Amino acid sequence: MAPTPRPTLLGALRFGGESAGLTDEDAFLHDRVAFFALVSALVSLGFFVFGNLIGLVTVEDYGLAELVASWGNRFHGVAIAIGLGTWVLLRRTRPRPTLLVAVDAALTAALLMAYGAMVLVEFLRSPERVDMTMLLVTMVVLTLRAVLIPSTALQTFAVSTIGVLPAILVAWAVARSTTRVWIFTSHVNAVLWSATILVVATLTSRVIYGLRQHAQAARRLGQYLLEEKIGEGGMGTVYRARHALLRRPTAIKLLPLERVGALAIARFEREVQHTSSLTHPNTVSIYDYGRTPDGVFYYAMEFLDGVDLQRLVERTGAQDPRRVAHVMAQVAGALAEAHDRGLVHRDVKPANIVLCERGGVKDTVKVFDFGLVKDVGNADAAATAAATILGTPLYMAPEAIVAPASVGPSADLYALGAVAYYLLAGEPPFDGRTVVEVCSQHVHARPAPPSDKLGRPIPAGIEQLVMTCLAKEPERRPASARDLRARLARLDLAPWTEQDADAFFLQHPIARRSEGSTGSTTVVDVDLTARATAG
Repeated sequence: MAPTPRPTLLGALRFGGESAGLTDEDAFLHDRVAFFALVSALVSLGFFVFGNLIGLVTVEDYGLAELVASWGNRFHGVAIAIGLGTWVLLRRTRPRPTLLVAVDAALTAALLMAYGAMVLVEFLRSPERVDMTMLLVTMVVLTLRAVLIPSTALQTFAVSTIGVLPAILVAWAVARSTTRVWIFTSHVNAVLWSATILVVATLTSRVIYGLRQHAQAARRLGQYLLEEKIGEGGMGTVYRARHALLRRPTAIKLLPLERVGALAIARFEREVQHTSSLTHPNTVSIYDYGRTPDGVFYYAMEFLDGVDLQRLVERTGAQDPRRVAHVMAQVAGALAEAHDRGLVHRDVKPANIVLCERGGVKDTVKVFDFGLVKDVGNADAAATAAATILGTPLYMAPEAIVAPASVGPSADLYALGAVAYYLLAGEPPFDGRTVVEVCSQHVHARPAPPSDKLGRPIPAGIEQLVMTCLAKEPERRPASARDLRARLARLDLAPWTEQDADAFFLQHPIARRSEGSTGSTTVVDVDLTARATAG
């Protein structure tokens, strides 16, 4: 392993981008220091403008020339410039953590030194109890820093100790320059208020830092830190997450406690086990699996930064037949591997198919959500599901409705045909006011050709192939997912190219949508045995 290079000042400041090796915590600290600099500058600017406006309005001999010539205003301007300058610097650079801590301390000290000089100038012009004003300013700055910048209590105490020094110096200068009876009181006030400021800033920082640490711990699953929620469905909630060391974007699927039951746990574990055994490039990758200390099941998977087919059609309408063939071939490839392993997806639908960019290749398909997968080689699983209807009604094969125990790979081909129909026509093959009505059409009705619903011709080859996939009898559909891919390859269609995909997304800038969405379709889970018993 190559030795780690020693950090230098030049290496610590990387112009216009993140420093190598910065963690999420370091990036957050950087943003908060920059925010503190900006807020301090804006607050100071507000007091500068307000104070001088009052002077211009109420003081007769106070004009623009006096405003500019005032050393108090000049030092006040220095404080504003320090805040804005630090903010601009941090916007353009990414200091390493050790240097960022130094920037934090230097910024705080420089601000309070500028305010101290401003207060002393005002004292020389008109002797007053400016030491108390300086103590008030110090408390505001140090408390603001404790609230905005995440740091340990010890670090805040050290920075605050440096920060109160200008206030003590001001109090000492005021006491030296007067013979009034409050000379002793000035010293005592300086010490007591400085100690109070240290305690308040340190306690504030400790409380806020502790709450942040507690919140992070609550959002951490092993080596994964949860970020925002990106989807929710019948089989769990999905969050975007990040690995603490690898820092690769990840999707974490959780099975909440309120949904945990014997059947839910069995399905969730089955989804993990089956999906993790699949290696096809068009199947989502599973990274990890576990259980939180409070019993929440989860697994980590590849984060799909793309658009699912449900959203694609909702936003852009019916798709180019060449693109439909391109998508079908990739989904069929993923299903072929699953079917070879004896697995039936049982919930192939537009919302479970995402178009991503992988290796610079756009329109790369990823199939996910194997939560309803059936292992046709497992007699126990088959027996358990024998009297249960599972799936999404709009894309459910007839045999999945009338004879759930007989569901095999051909049911996935029917569902894929329904998805292709949706892509070609812009609407599913059947629709209805109730789930029962939709299911009845799947069993008894023949769908109109997609070209009829679209209102314009569709290449005959792909339209006929889609209608073949939607045959009521499984034996009339393509023999397998591999057979479907072979038929797609023989279609008299020009290929859908990367240039075509680039042109499409340039014309239709669709907001990216991450894995975990279930779209607007509904998954049904009907236990026929229980319903018969209830009847």
